[in-house]
Amino acid sequence: MSKENIEKNEINNSNAPILYKRHEDYIPRVAAIHDLCGYGKCSLGVAIPVLSAAGCDVCPVPTGLFSNHTGYPTWYMHDTTEILNDYLNTWKEIDIDIDAVYSGFLGSDEQVEVIKSVYETYPHALKVVDPVMADHGQVYPTYDDDLCQAMASLACEADILTPNLTEAAIILGEPIGEKWRGANIDDEEAHRILNALLDHGAKYVVLKGIQREDGIIRNFVGGKDMDISEASNEFLPYMLHGTGDLYASSLLAAVMVGKDLFESVEFAGNITHDAMIVSSKQPNFQDRGVNFESLLGQVTDLFI
Repeated sequence: MSKENIEKNEINNSNAPILYKRHEDYIPRVAAIHDLCGYGKCSLGVAIPVLSAAGCDVCPVPTGLFSNHTGYPTWYMHDTTEILNDYLNTWKEIDIDIDAVYSGFLGSDEQVEVIKSVYETYPHALKVVDPVMADHGQVYPTYDDDLCQAMASLACEADILTPNLTEAAIILGEPIGEKWRGANIDDEEAHRILNALLDHGAKYVVLKGIQREDGIIRNFVGGKDMDISEASNEFLPYMLHGTGDLYASSLLAAVMVGKDLFESVEFAGNITHDAMIVSSKQPNFQDRGVNFESLLGQVTDLFI
C-alpha cells in the first residue's frame, strides 16, 4: 500500500482525532523500540503480543536485553546501542517501510539520536513516545541525567506522548516535589501540565495515573486541536511492573485499528485495569509483572 493511502489526523465529530485510518486488509508495520526482558512481563514482551492482536506487524528494535525487570534486587542488562545503527540501516537497504514508531525504555542517551534518525527515515510514520524513565518521584536505576534529558528532547517530537507525573516533571524541567510522588493533583494542575507538554512540542499528550483519595485513577488526554478530556477507572491498591507498557501498547493498538484518540485512551485504561485484576490472582504477582494474556481477545475485538 502506498504512503498516500495511509491517512492520518482525521478529526471526528467528538473532537477526538483519528490518528491512523486503517484501510481494508492492510496490516500496518510498527517499529517497537523497547528493551527485551527475559522474566517479568514488560516492554517488548507486552508490545509484541498486544499490537499483534490488533493486526499489526510488529518490528522489534531491542534497546537493551534484561535478565529480569529492575524491580528485583538483582538483574543483568546488556546495552544494545552499538548494534542499532547497523540493525536499522539494513532495514533501509531492503526497503522496509514503517507506519508507526513506538519507543519506550532506552538503554543510553545515544539511542535517542538513533530514534530521531528513524523519524527522518520514515517521516510519514506516527511517532509514539512512552517516556519510560521514572514513577512516583523515583528515576529508574539505569537512567542518569543525560539519558533523562535526551528522553525529554525526544518527547518534544512525539505525535502521542504518554508520561506519568514524574516523567512529565522531568520533561518540563520542574522539581519532583511531593505532588509528583503522590500523583494527587487537581484538574487545574493536570490541565496546566498537559498544556505545558503540548507547548514543548508534543502534538497530543496522555497524562497518566492521577491518583486521588476517591478510589479513582484518572488519565487526561488533549492536543492542539482537541479539548482536554478525562478517562477514569477504579484505583487498585497495588503496583505491578509493566502496566505502563501495557497501557501505551494498548492505546497504540486501538489507534492503529482506527479508533479515535479518546476511545483509545479509554480502552487502554480498561484493559490495564482488567489485567491488574487477572495478575493479582497469580502466585507472586507483584514480582512477576503484569499478566494480560487471557485478555488479548479484547484487543482482537477492536476490529468489530
